[in-house]
Amino acid sequence: MFAKRQSALAAAAGAPPEPRSRLAVDPVFNALKKPPVAAGAAGAFVIGAAALFVAVLGDPRAGAPTASAVLERPAAAAAPTGAEAFGFSGLDIYQDLGPIDPALMGEEGAGMMGEALITLPDGASVASGQGFSAPVRAPSNPLPKAPIAGLFQPGPNGPLPRIAADGRVPAQAYARPFRSNGKPMVALVVGGLGLNTATTRAAIERLPAEVTLSFVPYAEGLQTWIDMARAHGHEVMIELPMEPTGYPDNDPGPYTLLSSGGADDVAVKLDWLLARATGYFGVTNYLGDRFATSDEGVNALMTHLRQRGLAFLDDGSMRRRPGAFARASADRVIDEEQTPAAILRQFNALEAAAKTNGAALGTGFSYPVTVEAAARWTAGLEARGLQLAPASAMTRRPGR
Repeated sequence: MFAKRQSALAAAAGAPPEPRSRLAVDPVFNALKKPPVAAGAAGAFVIGAAALFVAVLGDPRAGAPTASAVLERPAAAAAPTGAEAFGFSGLDIYQDLGPIDPALMGEEGAGMMGEALITLPDGASVASGQGFSAPVRAPSNPLPKAPIAGLFQPGPNGPLPRIAADGRVPAQAYARPFRSNGKPMVALVVGGLGLNTATTRAAIERLPAEVTLSFVPYAEGLQTWIDMARAHGHEVMIELPMEPTGYPDNDPGPYTLLSSGGADDVAVKLDWLLARATGYFGVTNYLGDRFATSDEGVNALMTHLRQRGLAFLDDGSMRRRPGAFARASADRVIDEEQTPAAILRQFNALEAAAKTNGAALGTGFSYPVTVEAAARWTAGLEARGLQLAPASAMTRRPGR
């Protein structure tokens, strides 16, 4: 074995040595032939070149200004209350004041001159660039929660009002209690409620409890709105859609009482409308100038209302139509022109009618300007020798 080892050493000693550099570089080239390694090497080369560039020449943005900011997602805004939604500030309709004729305003409106200033009867004013907002009122003498035992019966679409076995009637049991103090009385109905959340909350929260509220039968959550209104002391009514001039282009909805429908059609639709909620002392018309010309339809309506112990109040367009358990018609619609000045003129006329006749009833829609003006107007009635009454106090039994 020793001899073989010597022979191998001798053979190796006579051969030229292999170059060492080739042995060290070949593995590198072999590795670079692999795509992943080649890509990594290219990236390293670019980074290295950039670092060398900065080291030699400096950071090209070194002299530029820099800034940092912390970004935060804003919290979701809370739903506005009725007061927030109907504050005068920010609503252009309250600042668009038209010219006013002092002769139409009476002594209490004498300060309302020109376009720049409106002075309300209680001394509050609205001027360009300014606004006023009546406060949210605390619930005042809540009315009993509906339905009241004995005053309803099952119907095909829900509970229907009825006269109780002991003679109690919804027109009285669901009305706001009222006692006259001997002063002339004024009443106000604000309608169109239940479709707009902010509008409905504003009327419930900001108007005094003596103001009667009228709700649209198509409103979702109607019973909840009525419960809320009664908890704030308001008596309530349901609006009955009736056929207007221009129907069906002017269409109040699928349960509109039609002049051509007859008694049976009135009965079917009325059962659906009256079953939408409980707790109302009466109903009122929504539109209906054409329906009012139908003797058959109107007589059927009044008969049903009388049999169920319900009052009927109209906006003045059906004044000559008697019937129902109790009746009243409005003396004025206060907001056919939707400006503070025009509404105040109607309020002043309503006061004058009350002082002349002993009582007067006005109706209006739940426009923001109506709600705000009514909240201010009602606040000064007592000082002007008037008493605010619920609309039910204006109703009279037929023949009485």
